[in-house]
Amino acid sequence: MKIGIDARLWDETGVGRYIRNLVWNLQEFDKKNEYVLFVSKVFNEQDLKLKDERWKIVRTDIRWHTLKEQLQFPHVLNKEKLDLVHFPYFSVPIFYKGSFVITIHDLIINHYPTGKASTLPSPIYYFKLMSYKYIIKSAAQHAQKVIAVSQATKSEIAKHLGVSESKIAVTHEGVERRHKKEIAKDKKISFPYLLYVGNAYPHKNLDRLISAFGQLEREYPDLKLILVGKKNYFYTHLENKVKGMLLDKRIIFAGNINDEGLSALYQQAVALILPSLMEGFGLTGLEAMQEECLVLASNIPSLKEIYQDAAIYFDPLAVESMHATIREVLENKKKFLPLIEKGKKRVATFSWEKMAEQTMNIYESCTGVRSDQ
Repeated sequence: MKIGIDARLWDETGVGRYIRNLVWNLQEFDKKNEYVLFVSKVFNEQDLKLKDERWKIVRTDIRWHTLKEQLQFPHVLNKEKLDLVHFPYFSVPIFYKGSFVITIHDLIINHYPTGKASTLPSPIYYFKLMSYKYIIKSAAQHAQKVIAVSQATKSEIAKHLGVSESKIAVTHEGVERRHKKEIAKDKKISFPYLLYVGNAYPHKNLDRLISAFGQLEREYPDLKLILVGKKNYFYTHLENKVKGMLLDKRIIFAGNINDEGLSALYQQAVALILPSLMEGFGLTGLEAMQEECLVLASNIPSLKEIYQDAAIYFDPLAVESMHATIREVLENKKKFLPLIEKGKKRVATFSWEKMAEQTMNIYESCTGVRSDQ
């Protein structure tokens, strides 16, 4: 087969990590199929890591979520005479008539729109939101196969996009393997802290986390909360709330942190806390488990699926449940130490190699499959 992969988001976080690991691992073990990688104009070919004549690079200045993507990208794809295209993100040109598979990581924006952060006028933002919903539903219904990153996401896709579950395949994401390093003196932290890693979008439920943490102020005056994530509209809103609650001395907004610094934070934290109302997969919890960090997570389907019995769960809609869970860990962390060993074993079951091999099998299963099946 001659397979195209839309890799224009190669350098992005999240989906970019998924694309990179898919491509790197396909090069390692797929010796049968040819591939065409569609990348941005600034793509660095050295990032491919391997040289293989069966891999072709096609550069394009067509960005995702644009009219140009809808109207011109199909022509770019058609020139390569592909048997199949993999769109690893929901941004699919609806006028492309060739065979394709799509990866849907979550349907969070269907439930938790981010209009408050948009600089667009409300009517234009609403139009873009409706366009997104139309495109993702159309793409899911016309794809040969839909790839979901968890069973929970598969159920969401079937329920909200009108796709038969038999058409949806689940491939869990992987975790980059790291050897635990000794923490450098300049990275050692002298106070106890809870850790959160991620963005501050509405579905992340950080307002309730702040409220739960605020209830611990008198009992644990030395305890701090460190929030790691790129500063944006929602983090700015959260910082203002923290100042209003007079918690700005105890809640640290750390911004973006590199992998080495993040590893040190995981290793020294009392626990990582994930209060999300909805997630597609939950990679940060696995990263924490790899670093022998205890994980406290909301009891939503996707996180329970991924972490199983290696995490401590709470009700994300109840501040008191979150507060009581944190308090229990602070009072008797030794009780939960066996979960750290369970976490290490749980992480070992996820790998990018397995994900890529499963994805290749999905490609090959699409031979002769009609899009209306």
